[in-house]
Amino acid sequence: MNMGDIMKQAQQLQEKLAAVQNDLGTKQVTGSAGAGMVIATLNGKGELLELTIEKTMVQSENVQMLQDLIVAAVNDGLNKAKDLGKSEMGRLTGGLNIPGLM
Repeated sequence: MNMGDIMKQAQQLQEKLAAVQNDLGTKQVTGSAGAGMVIATLNGKGELLELTIEKTMVQSENVQMLQDLIVAAVNDGLNKAKDLGKSEMGRLTGGLNIPGLM
């Protein structure tokens, strides 16, 4: 392989990476806590899209529990978004772990 071929392959990989990252923005994952009392919906980039809270949780005596469940649901969703990103990037790189991609 000459340098021109290597540069061409690097450019193609960069284009494919950009496409995967754009695609991740269109996919959604759902994290939940408290047996579904709090549900966080995120996209594959880890951006919070929606937060659903069961009405019974919105009472003054439940504030601390509600806060804990929100954090747990968002973290669950973030973990799922990371896993989705790793899976999508792994398909692109053939399972090769390239530092800095995800």
